[in-house]
Amino acid sequence: MPALTTPSLPSLWSATATPPPPTQPLDHDAVADVAIIGAGYAGLSAALHLAEAGRHAVVLEAVEIGHGGAGRNNGMVIPALTRAYPADLRARFGIVRGDRLARLVAGSAAFTFDLIRRHQIACDAVQTGWTQPAHSPGRARLARDRFEQWQALGADVAYLDRNETATLSGSPLYHGAWLARSGGHVNPLKLVRGLAGAAQAAGATIHTQSPVTAVARDGEGWRLATPSGSLRAAKVIVATDAYSDNLFPQLRRSIVPVRFFQLATAPLPEAVRRQVLPGCQALSDTHADMYFVRPTVDGRLVSGGALVLNHRWQPRLARHVAGRLARMFPALGPSVSFDYAWDGHVAITTDFLPRLHELAPGIVTVAGYNGRGVALATASGKVLADAVLAGGSSADLADLDIPLTPLAPIPLHGALTRVASLELLRYRWRDTQEVAA
Repeated sequence: MPALTTPSLPSLWSATATPPPPTQPLDHDAVADVAIIGAGYAGLSAALHLAEAGRHAVVLEAVEIGHGGAGRNNGMVIPALTRAYPADLRARFGIVRGDRLARLVAGSAAFTFDLIRRHQIACDAVQTGWTQPAHSPGRARLARDRFEQWQALGADVAYLDRNETATLSGSPLYHGAWLARSGGHVNPLKLVRGLAGAAQAAGATIHTQSPVTAVARDGEGWRLATPSGSLRAAKVIVATDAYSDNLFPQLRRSIVPVRFFQLATAPLPEAVRRQVLPGCQALSDTHADMYFVRPTVDGRLVSGGALVLNHRWQPRLARHVAGRLARMFPALGPSVSFDYAWDGHVAITTDFLPRLHELAPGIVTVAGYNGRGVALATASGKVLADAVLAGGSSADLADLDIPLTPLAPIPLHGALTRVASLELLRYRWRDTQEVAA
């Protein structure tokens, strides 16, 4: 199976982002302390933190900075996992390790915004919070439980009743919500390009148009081949996530790449802006087929979703999302138009948790951000840097904020990947049952 690629569609982010920092393909034989495959959030965050620690890190990117999920997502900065909460993590990993992972997640948005401020990355960063409103009374009770779990861990969170949720969001649809004040939203392509510039300024080297075609042992380290050069390094970080290919086939088969679509509206009139997400929070609700939306600094809304069938996806998704937004926000009126449409891939794991793996001695990866990549992948880059700086032994890797787990390819991976979108049908049925109850 070849590496996942995404058609070049005109995204809002590509239309508004500043140019990437200058890079060149790797066209010679180079040496580094650490080789990093992939110039997304995790890879560039790792490169930045390694360079700040005095290590020579070289990033090899197959296409361009932000070509993958980092430049194609919705731009929400969310300090929470998709499905799991602190109690779930304790049940899975034990109290100590579960709480460490929960604290990493809870602090991931603050970590990302602090990094943006420290390196003065101009990425339209708005840290006004992220909220998860409940679409049914049962989900409102669950939202309160989630709030209490994060609050007990020390996270900066709040619970909102129905009236408070309507005031904050501008939507009468919801029965309550929990709010993570450290969250927010960014222009994701500006962020990843800004991280690249910060990493270069700290001393890291980035080579674009340099796909890694082979990885082989080279003495005590590794040699990475590209079409025009090679890189020798003692340690390797793999940061390819949903865009993993057959370079590490077991890694590719451990995640399911799901295609997600994004739409950006035309700029809203000022009177409407004051009624739709008036506090500028990002929002993704409790529907299994999730309703999500965030504002932009120029007054648009960015939303989207997945589809069961992808043929003629742009007009079909536009109708679907326009109807959804009209139900959420009556102030929008019946007609919502979109200026931009684009797509990308998200890496989903079977338990919806991020995975830290040792692919071989001296080669580490984190994969499976499950739609939380802006904050979690950026914070995971620091974890990957810590893995390298700690020495990389099994004991070192077992003492990181993300638990080390064995690499486990998914049975019948190819078939599951082809039918994964059908899961949406079950999600939608479940949503109707919850509302009816």
